[in-house]
Amino acid sequence: MTAGELGARRRLAVVGWPIEHSLSPVLHGAAARELGRDWRYERRPVREGELAGFVDALDRAWLGLSVTAPLKREAARLAASLDERARLTGAANTLLLGTRPRGWNTDVGGIVRAFAGSGLEGAETGAIAGAGATAGSALVALAELGAARVAVALRSPAKGAALVALGERLGVEVVLQPLEAPLPAVDAAVSTLPAAAEVVPVFAHPPSRLLDADYARADGSRYRDAVPAGALIDGREMLLGQAVLQARIFTTGGVDAPLSDEGRVAAAMRSALAAATGLEES
Repeated sequence: MTAGELGARRRLAVVGWPIEHSLSPVLHGAAARELGRDWRYERRPVREGELAGFVDALDRAWLGLSVTAPLKREAARLAASLDERARLTGAANTLLLGTRPRGWNTDVGGIVRAFAGSGLEGAETGAIAGAGATAGSALVALAELGAARVAVALRSPAKGAALVALGERLGVEVVLQPLEAPLPAVDAAVSTLPAAAEVVPVFAHPPSRLLDADYARADGSRYRDAVPAGALIDGREMLLGQAVLQARIFTTGGVDAPLSDEGRVAAAMRSALAAATGLEES
């Protein structure tokens, strides 16, 4: 697919269930304005098990999809090719459509970018709270930051088996522990627990940085007593970081090359997100 063909396709959407809360239209609407793209970006409710049928019904006006819960594994199975992060996690949150849909996992990059934005460029140790869909992306991100050992606090040890296996592929020692047990001192921690989680993990010593990936609780209030001021990373930073990478894919057909004047595009996306949610602008 050529850059000209990419530019000619103008419809995009975020798909998932439920979908009304998604901020992706805010982010990608801002990106389209800055990039001068005539994109129509919307929310489309798609239930689990229905993604393939939804994609099959789309016409050539459609450029791509942002994919959220519970469809990321379906998206990975649907794609004819996957980037390395999507292959490792078995989850794709971005589909570039066409005769042979291609898939990416930009959640991993969003986590890495969120840590980098907080001043943390590397980590020797890590921790993850929860073992849901985002935990695999968090583990890959921590491995990319350099972590050799990652503690995972979870309610059901059976859910941790896939993370242990993924850790072996990454060369990372994954240590499982009960959700109620204190997490060890680490350089970087990621909470993947939903806002409705009844148990909030505690830390034996505050981590250097803690990302609360659930942006439904983006103020991070449940962790404010767990880390020093400045160490808590707002979940919307991950959301913004992964959306910038998605904008690369929708614009260029790949994730590696930065957008032209990407700083300006990212700033516009941040400003739109701030207006919608109150995220502090920087």
